[in-house]
Amino acid sequence: MKGERSRTARDRERVLPSVCVVGPLPPPSGGMAVQCEELVRLLRQDGVDVELVRNNAPCVPAWVGRIPILRAGFRLIPYLMRLWRAAGRRDLMHVLANSGWGWHLFAAPAVWVARLRDRPVIVHYHGGNAEAFFSRAPSHVLASLRMAHARVTPSAFLARAFEKFGLDVTIVPNIIDLDRFQINPSRSFGDAPHLIVTRNLEPIYDIATAIRAFAIVRHTFPAARLTVAGSGPDLERLQELVAEAGLQDCVAFPGRIDNVHIPALYASADCMLNPSTVDNMPISILEALACGVPVVSTNAGGIPDIVESGKSAMLVDVGDAESMAANAVHVLGDLRMREQMRAEGVRIVSSYAWPNVRNRWLELYQGLASHFAGSRATERLDA
Repeated sequence: MKGERSRTARDRERVLPSVCVVGPLPPPSGGMAVQCEELVRLLRQDGVDVELVRNNAPCVPAWVGRIPILRAGFRLIPYLMRLWRAAGRRDLMHVLANSGWGWHLFAAPAVWVARLRDRPVIVHYHGGNAEAFFSRAPSHVLASLRMAHARVTPSAFLARAFEKFGLDVTIVPNIIDLDRFQINPSRSFGDAPHLIVTRNLEPIYDIATAIRAFAIVRHTFPAARLTVAGSGPDLERLQELVAEAGLQDCVAFPGRIDNVHIPALYASADCMLNPSTVDNMPISILEALACGVPVVSTNAGGIPDIVESGKSAMLVDVGDAESMAANAVHVLGDLRMREQMRAEGVRIVSSYAWPNVRNRWLELYQGLASHFAGSRATERLDA
């Protein structure tokens, strides 16, 4: 069996194009960074020749990393040099992208380098702000997107945003590695459930609403505790909010938790709160579903495309702490509902498992490389 798997890997290696993946790695542990790390690891594990060009590599000297504008300048020249060299060594480029400055500084240059190096390029777009960004962005943003040989989004929500601007896309969902995230046994928690939030401490994730909801949950479950696992600029403000509510003894801020340790956090959880105001396809929700943790989330962005309220999760309006608390209390108090949500969640995440997502990427890589090679052969004959 082992020999058979090795032959399969070698076969893939012979027929698949080599790939340059361009994107960020944790830290910080944002969704796109986690997906980039997982994609590179799993492709390599399956024998694909992958070179990573990291667009958030640590600055040298280190003190430059604390100054935003200077940091970008110090990163840009080495980044462009790595892109140029990698594009020359690989058959195609796979660029993870999002909105705002990240697009201008990192994604667009990668697209231009790929075109200059005569390599097919995939733009793999993440983030819930795409429509707003495209609406106000300079015309060259859409022009650069049209330069890509393929545009990929992880959700129908983002695909709809692209289509409004005349951009065709392929949907390839985010990855959930079910070898790492497995359903946990049901447990009894009495009046002491453990609630978790696994988002960065940034304004768009509105962690304050989750804290206010948790304060209300404590009226029904007086020994409940909350873990807010993430890092970001809102930490001090959120700690002040916790202190004002008198929740210091039951709310923990452990900071960013490495991917290797995050399954243990889900194993200890009885409910996950997701209070985000903007979202696409949050990997944290998929992780919670895979571990059998009930989810109470806002209905922001593409979340309703992932889960159905009342069946696989409970959805509330953005900023509605009272509804978030009421739904959390309802789920925590209803064992039958929790079991239904666990079963439905496990069913949903199976479509995001690596074997399914891998096949979509491999088909796209092979098809794009073959088409590009054929086009270049035709051009040579015409010449």
